[in-house]
Amino acid sequence: MEIRRLSTVSGAAEARGLAVIIDVFRAFTTAAHVMANGASHIVPVGTVEEAFELRRLHPDWVLMGERGGIKVEGFDYGNSPYEVSRVDFKGRIVVQTTGAGTQGVVNAIGADEILLGSFVMAGAIVEHIWRARPSVVSLVAMGNFGVEPNEEDESCAEYIESCLRGRAPDFEAMRRRIRVAPSGTKFFDPSRPQFREEDFHLALELDRFDFFLRVAKGDPFTVVMERP
Repeated sequence: MEIRRLSTVSGAAEARGLAVIIDVFRAFTTAAHVMANGASHIVPVGTVEEAFELRRLHPDWVLMGERGGIKVEGFDYGNSPYEVSRVDFKGRIVVQTTGAGTQGVVNAIGADEILLGSFVMAGAIVEHIWRARPSVVSLVAMGNFGVEPNEEDESCAEYIESCLRGRAPDFEAMRRRIRVAPSGTKFFDPSRPQFREEDFHLALELDRFDFFLRVAKGDPFTVVMERP
């Protein structure tokens, strides 16, 4: 098994084989909570305009996402796992667009299989990869706005790679590094209320869920829950 480490949107475009598109803060932590709370599936899209067009065609669909960390005006929810963790999504279809994570999904057109990556599903992701035994695994850390690497996504990629190579990663050391990195400290900055402290803690709940999220290619892409 060849394991490739890639970063940002440009890395997603280079992904081959089984691709794990990683967005810890916060897109794919939020997506995991939405699916855990009963959503039938998630439709990831690249633009706000696509999201509103899907709402026009399907008025009962839920819109969720952000730009610049702030909920898009007219959307039902932003990009906060804490916010959606308390919502019943049973049977609902959720459209998600974010500045980094969903951009990776829509750009990973060369991958054979796409999973959504975050710490809350890391163990299930590793187990699925072991069972699937792809010849190539592409771990894509999406970073800040999909253009600049950050600590949490690179650490999640490191964690998954270490597990796949049979090593025991030091998650607590990773947590400490993430906490003091700029992308971690913003959750403790009262001048930036769009980043809740609760979101930081939820995103770093290792293996909270026993499922992984897989992207089913189609028009549009859909994200479905599966268990290894």
